[in-house]
Amino acid sequence: MNINRPLALLGGLTPQAFMRRYWQRRPLLIRQAIPGFHPGLSIADIRALVRREEVESRLVWQDTAGWHMKHGPFARLPAMRRPGWTALAQSVDLHDDATAELMQRFRFIADARLDDAMISIASEGGGVGPHFDSYDVFLLQAEGRRRWRIGSQQDLDLVPGLPLKILRDFRPETEYVLEPGDMLYLPPHIAHEGVALDACMTISVGFRAPTLAVLARGMLEAAGDQIMARAGGDGGLYGNPPLPGPDLGGRFRDAGTAATTSPARLPDTLLRAACEAVQCVRLDEALAARYLGMWLSEPPQAAYFEPPDEPVELEPARPATGRLELDRCTRLLYRGSNMFINGELAPLPASAVLRRLADERRLPLTPARLRALGPERREMLNEWLSEGWLHYRD
Repeated sequence: MNINRPLALLGGLTPQAFMRRYWQRRPLLIRQAIPGFHPGLSIADIRALVRREEVESRLVWQDTAGWHMKHGPFARLPAMRRPGWTALAQSVDLHDDATAELMQRFRFIADARLDDAMISIASEGGGVGPHFDSYDVFLLQAEGRRRWRIGSQQDLDLVPGLPLKILRDFRPETEYVLEPGDMLYLPPHIAHEGVALDACMTISVGFRAPTLAVLARGMLEAAGDQIMARAGGDGGLYGNPPLPGPDLGGRFRDAGTAATTSPARLPDTLLRAACEAVQCVRLDEALAARYLGMWLSEPPQAAYFEPPDEPVELEPARPATGRLELDRCTRLLYRGSNMFINGELAPLPASAVLRRLADERRLPLTPARLRALGPERREMLNEWLSEGWLHYRD
């Protein structure tokens, strides 16, 4: 993607300009972000999708008793002529190629941040109430019309005791009506409420935003795994070779310690040894890359990979008309020479060709390119093909 080329998706802004002016700063309304947009799935398709056990879904409605929410799967949903309800299907990109392809339009933002595409369908008056999100989101109108009211209020207190997060005191400042192809970008903590004006569908492209506490805990857990791997000779993080670092396999020793009259008191020497040992641990970028690469490439539980009906073997004699494509559920990341695929550290270093596959999610094949991969990388790609992580298209 050319990040310096204006995009209709961003209202004529370049990705560079959008990230500089709006990303995590302020909302942006984009009329006809995708002109003439027609979603790959219909409202009827979403009604069918939320019947499936592997699809995370919710039904939200409001009546005189207040707000209600149920979790799917749903054998049936209310009729569209019944007002005031919304059904939400999470991670639709895992189940539909067209939705997964739609998400590729937003890859001017790192894949490590891109989370999923949620699709909501609603009858007239349907919505999930005034609320805020802790992450960035693009709200693309797919069918019908939805009225959005937004505000940048500081008071984000919620109504207690409800099954979903509803702002106690919503104070909207701006109102928009979105029609098919229109899109609204909202940064984190912007209060908003969307209400369907007729039978409608909205696609929400959301982004990961882990807390700093989660990042810190993950780093410490990864460091602990590395320490034990080096000390015990086992595999490193999730069975991979440990990163270089100190060997802390030696035992604590306190020769020359005097006899004590307070045996229940923790010894100073033991406390000092623990503090000195932890100071030897490397909490560096190499550890962060290993931890984040494996964690952020881990596919969701609902991801499903289908191996090919017939085995596919990449050989230099393969015709030049073919190409490789990552499965819609595959997450392939890299940092330096390391590649991470579906929660695993790839056994071989990332070459320029493999980084291109990760960045573009498809790779045209020629006999020359296959020869340049070498037998080891071809074997690795053949394994990915057999797992259904990668597909060959003739």
